[in-house]
Amino acid sequence: MCSDMGFRPRQANIQKLNSLKRFRIYRSFITYFLLLIAYCLLASCARAQGNYEIQVYGSDTVSPGSTMVELHSNYTVSGTKAVPGSRFADDGTEPTTGAVHETVEITQGFTDWFETGFYIFTSAHRGFGYEWVGDHIRPRVRVPERWHWPVGVSLSNEIGYQRARFSPDTWTWEIRPIVDKQLGPWYLSFNPTLDRSFHGPSVGRGVEFSPNFKFSYDVTKQIAAGLEYYGSYGNLSGFDPFREQQQDFFPSIDLNVSPKWEFNFGVGVGVTRSTDHLIVKGIVGRRFSFSRHKQ
Repeated sequence: MCSDMGFRPRQANIQKLNSLKRFRIYRSFITYFLLLIAYCLLASCARAQGNYEIQVYGSDTVSPGSTMVELHSNYTVSGTKAVPGSRFADDGTEPTTGAVHETVEITQGFTDWFETGFYIFTSAHRGFGYEWVGDHIRPRVRVPERWHWPVGVSLSNEIGYQRARFSPDTWTWEIRPIVDKQLGPWYLSFNPTLDRSFHGPSVGRGVEFSPNFKFSYDVTKQIAAGLEYYGSYGNLSGFDPFREQQQDFFPSIDLNVSPKWEFNFGVGVGVTRSTDHLIVKGIVGRRFSFSRHKQ
């Protein structure tokens, strides 16, 4: 009995120390996250970038027989402005400052390794009204989980059209390799994206490199806080000068409330003159199953 009574206080002390350690980790992470947001809100100005679907992809695909419907919304607090005497920016596109961009994404799962997504881009802006921007289609393949690879791997191909008043390059193709990994509470994803224009001023630039990455930490079972990065460096044979590149950082929050739902929110800042300065974005998604396949 004496031995048992001696064990219980020791066990209680260990539990208290572990709880205190976890609290200190959460406090440090939250402090870092808030400081990062403050930095973003105070960062310097930037220029132009079309933002409709702001997301770092994970390697997973929609389950066969299921459909994912997502609404991507963002508001540009500070971006491009109209040149004096005109309604448009200096590249002939609508100014992004004050614009609300909304994208409907519908993704259908066909097998455990293949899905196809379809995008409808829209923009709402004072003085221009609510407008259709363009459409993209995105087939994607992945390495099935049954192969038991140490990391998640998939490959996305996205091709589509955007009106010239929103993007000087109207027809584009994006190849997006995706590699991700869950390491305990940490999640990491890297998208070394390649872009190619088929109609517009960037045709002569060839293939351009636009890497994206994300890391997040599960603060609780329902909340993951992290950082997303979006870049566009220029042609593979020679990157643009830094001030002409696009560089965006988005402190973000993911809510994991249900396997059927997806929630992502972030506040982003561009750190070069060629990037919109301040953007607020959100993603809401819902999975629907129309077959007997388990999700």
